[in-house]
Amino acid sequence: MELKSYAAKSHQGPYLQVNEDGVEVDLMQKIYMVFDGFGGSNVGDKTVEFLKENIKKFYGKIGGDPEATLPFFYSPKYLLEGNALLNSMHYAHSMLKKENAQKPMHERGGASAMIVCEADNIVTLASTGNICAWSYRRGKLSALLLPDSMESLARDNHEKTYYTTPLSAFGLFDDLHVRIAEFRPKDGDKLIIMTDGAYARLDDGELKYIVESKLSSDLDRIQEIFGVVNSRGNLDNQSCLLLNF
Repeated sequence: MELKSYAAKSHQGPYLQVNEDGVEVDLMQKIYMVFDGFGGSNVGDKTVEFLKENIKKFYGKIGGDPEATLPFFYSPKYLLEGNALLNSMHYAHSMLKKENAQKPMHERGGASAMIVCEADNIVTLASTGNICAWSYRRGKLSALLLPDSMESLARDNHEKTYYTTPLSAFGLFDDLHVRIAEFRPKDGDKLIIMTDGAYARLDDGELKYIVESKLSSDLDRIQEIFGVVNSRGNLDNQSCLLLNF
């Protein structure tokens, strides 16, 4: 099942002057990325661009090449493209660590991310940090990958915006901790990926309602999501990527 269309928006939000989030769609390589950078102005935003460039460069070298060397990771459980995706993430993480090691602490950046690749009717999702992904199929909304954040340690859902601190991310620890999911899309499926500036003040029922709404475009649906969370006090950067199959 091929990707039919997509909509994406990344914004600094209602308060901040700099957007450290980022979205990248590469239709040629069939790789889609959502980032939530951190480190501050002129740090987190540059880190996101650095990661985009290195992931795309490495994936372009080995994705789809059965003779390619996979230096960081290999599992027969995943397609070649899935293994290439994970190696690309580990490569970008290693390059970011080298970059950060040359800088004082206040200039070091990092980022949560969700990277998606498409091959042989399988969509592979790999995430680190506080990005979340849902699938929508025939009226049912399902979480595909939950954020690796403090939310997983909370014993209730009271003010989950307090628990969105990432427990993993690019540039955060020596080792990159990645969560992986595979998804076989069917005709009419949607894949929704959001940073915490979009999902933290929105419950699943409200997201489903917006996805099913009669708004004229998916960009309007994304803007509706942003409007709802901003009306509830969001001050963070916010990004959303919606893929239609």
